[in-house]
Formats: sequence, structure tokens, C-alpha cells
Amino acid sequence: MTAATDPSLPLTGITVVALEQAVAAPIATRHLADLGARVIKVERVGEGDFARHYDGAVRGMASHFVWLNLGKESVALDLKSPDGVAAVRALVSRADVFLQNLAPGAAARLGLDGEALRAADPRLVVVNMSGYGTDGPRRDRKAYDMLIQAETGLVSVTGTPETATKTGIPTSDIAAGLYASQSVLAALFRRERTGEGATVEVSMFDATAEWLGHQMYMQMYADRQVPRMGLSHAAIAPYDAYPTKDGQILIGVQNDRGWQDLVTKVFDRPDLADHPRLRTNVLRVAHREECDAVVSTETQQWSTADLDARLAEAGVPAAQINELQGLIDHPQLSARDRWREVDTPVGPVRAILPPMTFTDVELAMGAVPDLGEHTAAVLAEFGYDDQTVERLLASGVAGRPATES
Repeated sequence: MTAATDPSLPLTGITVVALEQAVAAPIATRHLADLGARVIKVERVGEGDFARHYDGAVRGMASHFVWLNLGKESVALDLKSPDGVAAVRALVSRADVFLQNLAPGAAARLGLDGEALRAADPRLVVVNMSGYGTDGPRRDRKAYDMLIQAETGLVSVTGTPETATKTGIPTSDIAAGLYASQSVLAALFRRERTGEGATVEVSMFDATAEWLGHQMYMQMYADRQVPRMGLSHAAIAPYDAYPTKDGQILIGVQNDRGWQDLVTKVFDRPDLADHPRLRTNVLRVAHREECDAVVSTETQQWSTADLDARLAEAGVPAAQINELQGLIDHPQLSARDRWREVDTPVGPVRAILPPMTFTDVELAMGAVPDLGEHTAAVLAEFGYDDQTVERLLASGVAGRPATES
């Protein structure tokens, strides 16, 4: 039984056609595939999704592509050709969802806009993803994650006091992708009640602005730009990395009860519980330098492991500061059996289970497709006879894997 036929998976029976590239749209459709949807990924002949070529870290495959394209079918088509566009229309005609993040206006120029597609099939769910949306002064601007992080002001609250920094992951891409997948689920659920599909717009700018709600309210109503704090927190103290005998540990005290637990149960310093400049969070934030100095003096008395154990026993929020190997080796992943192997064109690779854990079924983790791996089979399934498929492949309108050429 495949993901496409497993009735236990939530989206079994749903077909998604995606004109996608990079991160934002692929992460949306990757999670739809996790949930059991059939995802047909339309790529450029010869080149494919340009994320295929970001690096060669995974035995020659790009790490972004492997991460974002589990469980999809790759169909390679030339959309500069009328025959290529016609093939996409044929796929969409039997799909439940069409999702795209082409350059601004490109889908409409191809006749693949929501209005045209839903005129032919009102039940279709169309999701158009963009950098800035379909109107406004920046609607026609190309947008990448770093540019959106800068334009929204996310970089103004990320980094150290001296240096603005983009986040270490593509936050704006991921935010937009998650809202896109959520929108698909909502639209499909509504369709069950009304019989009508939807046209949905999701922009990276809007998604990132939503995630900056706290910082925007501080600016609008307190007239205060939230400062860049590194690992610290503008509104909470102590909240930072503190030195130990052999490294660092992050401590985050959320309220005054937490402060009392920290100083009495962990530090054995009950005298600090009612310190006139540290007894409340408001006071600790106002006297942050003194607060951090007091905490640092105490944390240096223990090794990281011993202090971590004391903090856990006392119920004080804390974390060890890992690099990526620490995540890969983390006992939380191994103890919960989160690792699996997935197939790729270069052999099996490790991957972690999707974060949505259903108790009655394990979500799908299909193979990573080679470019054009499913072109011939999908076109045949969607009504093209063998002679036409061979003609399209021979002319370069459709593409197959290089190993089959």
C-alpha cells in the first residue's frame, strides 16, 4: 500500500499539482505529501527546481532539495512551449489543488491564474504564493527570504546589539509555506461543506509580518523598537546563556516564581529571592546587567551537566546549547524513534519523521524524485498516448531523467 492509497492518511485521495521552486512552496507541498496527498511537482526540463543545485552535500544531491521534496513525483515540462502549458492544464484538470510560486505575474501570463483555472473547475483550490502579494508598490519585485527578512524588519530584532542578522533558517519562506499548507487544508474542509474550491494568496511579507506581532505592538503602542538581544530577551530576565565550569547553559526564567526556584533550589541563595533590585521581572529587566552578573557568578560553580540536572529537578526552564551534531545525536530523537530512511536517486538517506504525529498512523515519507522521473508515467495516466509522450520527450517539451536519455 502506498501513501496515495492508504486510507489512514488524512489526505489520501487528494492530488496536488505544484509549479514550485526554492523553499516556500516546496515546504507547503512537502507537508501535504507527508499527510498523504499525491504531489505532482512540475519542474523545468534539464534544470529542474533550482534548489536542486544549491549544493551537493547529500551524496551529490542538494540538502535543501532532499529536505523539501520527500514523497513527490517529478514531471519535467517546458512552459515556454504551448504543449508544455497544455500538459500542465491536463494535470490540473484532474487535481484538487494547484499551488505555485513562480515569478510575479508568470502564472497569469501562462493562463494558469486562479480565475481561469477555477472557471473550468470551481472545486479547484488554487494557492498563489509570492514575495509581496498581488498589489501594492512592491508586488512586482522578486523576493528571497533574506530580502523579506530585511524589508519586514525581522533583521532589526535578530542578532546582537551591534549587528543585525538574518535568522539561521529561511524564516520567511517557512512561515509562508506553513500558512499555504494550512490554507489548503482549510479550503478543502470548506469544500466538503459547500462544494466550492478557493483562490488563496499567501505572501512571504504578510506571513513574516504576522510573526512580528509582539514587536509591532511594542512599536505602535509603547513607541519602542525592540532591541536585538542575541540569546537574551528584551522583556524577560534572566534569559540568556550563562557560563559553567566547562561551557554554557541557557536559562530562561519566565516569572517571579521561577526566579525564587532558581535562587533557592538551584543556587542555594534564598537571600536573593527578595533582593530589592531583583525580586520581580520588571526590576530584573531594569537591572539586567546586575541580574546577569549574579546569575553568572552562581552558574560557574557547576559543570554544564550537573547544573542542567539541578535546573531540571527544580523545574527551572533551561537548555544545553547544541550545534547541529548535537541535534543529530540528541537522545530526544533517538528515544522517540524519530529517524527513518528514505529513498533518493543516490540511495537511502536518513530523515526525521514529520512533526505532526498521528497516534493511529505513521505519516508518509516517500522517496525524493529524480528530475523528470515520473514524466512519462504521469502524462500517460493523464490521457496522453504513447506516441504523444514520445514526441514530447523527443522534442524537449517534456523531460526524463538523464540516466534514461
